[in-house]
Amino acid sequence: MTHQTRALVTGGAGFIGSHLADFLVDDMGFDVVVLDDLSGGSRDNIHPKAAFVEGSIVDAPLVNRLFEQHRFDYVYHLAAYAAEGLSHFIKRFNYTNNLIGSVNLINASVNHDVRCFVFTSSIAVYGTNRVPLTEDLIPVPEDSYGIAKLAVEQELRISRELFGLDYVIFRPHNVYGERQNLGDKYRNVIGIFMNRIMRDEELVVFGDGEQRRAFTYVKDVIPAIANAVSNRDACGEVFNVGASRDYSVNELAAKVAAAMKAPLRLRHVERRNEVALAYSDHSKLGRFFAQQPETSLEQGLALMAGWAKQTTPRKSADFENIEIAKGLPSIWKTG
Repeated sequence: MTHQTRALVTGGAGFIGSHLADFLVDDMGFDVVVLDDLSGGSRDNIHPKAAFVEGSIVDAPLVNRLFEQHRFDYVYHLAAYAAEGLSHFIKRFNYTNNLIGSVNLINASVNHDVRCFVFTSSIAVYGTNRVPLTEDLIPVPEDSYGIAKLAVEQELRISRELFGLDYVIFRPHNVYGERQNLGDKYRNVIGIFMNRIMRDEELVVFGDGEQRRAFTYVKDVIPAIANAVSNRDACGEVFNVGASRDYSVNELAAKVAAAMKAPLRLRHVERRNEVALAYSDHSKLGRFFAQQPETSLEQGLALMAGWAKQTTPRKSADFENIEIAKGLPSIWKTG
């Protein structure tokens, strides 16, 4: 009997994770197990052919039982609470979920001889650096989220050296598209903007809005991440992945309003502590992988807007366990 390739997708009920799980099942024929605590994801996002386990990567006994039961060939680790700006104010939560949870997965992968561990890091590891950001730069993360991601990258590096755990690391940036959680005011600016438009609210921009980012349509990053496990040359490497053209937040707001067929109503609030210029170079990815799709921002926003309009506008809940209130942006205190 032929062994069907078995993969664990953490965060597979969430935004990027659910799209990846779909690709692994439909395009690659993998037997997929999704582990997700549903804190930011939804059961509706889970592929019907994927096995679903509701639970957290922080739960080490659960993680160990899953690896013992399923004997995964590959691990795709996407579970995280990805709110760079908020991470300053929720340090313990950030490190518990984004670092300790990842270590649980690395330990289990080593102990159960996983063939390859694919990790979605973030360009937050670079901090303020020379743009476009390239993988050979020395990372200088400026928020607790980026620090946690970089620590996981280093754990993977040393685990390969000591234990032979192969890995591939991707640093995506500002990914958007269908299934993004629209009800989270702390992260994912395009989802925030679309939700506020549907609630007939102004678009809130921190500072002068001249921060520059490249915005990446979700389905453009999936093929490289999915196929990394079969690319032996990519083992032990780090890759930027995402869109190449950068925009200011002001330009983005105008394009989102146009996609939603709504008037542009902006409200600028005090600047928050964030990197001003964060967009990356992807030439290394092109040397290791086949050409990846690149959806224009206008096309991607139109697709996401069509999906968003089929959903219900959501009231964004306040994060309940702020650990440091000092310096918390006022917009996060009042809505």
